[in-house]
Amino acid sequence: QLQLVESGGGLVQPGGSLRLSCTASGFSLDRYAIGWFRQAPGKEREGVVCINNSDTDTRIAESVKGRFSFSRDNAKNTVFLEMNSLKPEDTAVYYCNAKRGLANFWGQGTQVTVSS
Repeated sequence: QLQLVESGGGLVQPGGSLRLSCTASGFSLDRYAIGWFRQAPGKEREGVVCINNSDTDTRIAESVKGRFSFSRDNAKNTVFLEMNSLKPEDTAVYYCNAKRGLANFWGQGTQVTVSS
């Protein structure tokens, strides 16, 4: 099966950190452009961090600049979203997306809740 599986979400206090992971099976992530998106209930989905396959073109939402970062571990076929200095407004379901040509894969999403 061709799948993306996300993990790492949970409940954290404001100012805390989480590392989200997205692991692919059935295909090699290093050949795909990657995007991390998030969606809060009743809100539109927004891009958080998006990067092309060669890491030559990166898009980072202004609201997370300086706090979130992206990385790859090709040996583990996994990409990460490091989230620091979390704020309540970061609360959302976070999704990993992989695109290559006509292929377009989404993970199931992982809930991130930032609350005291």
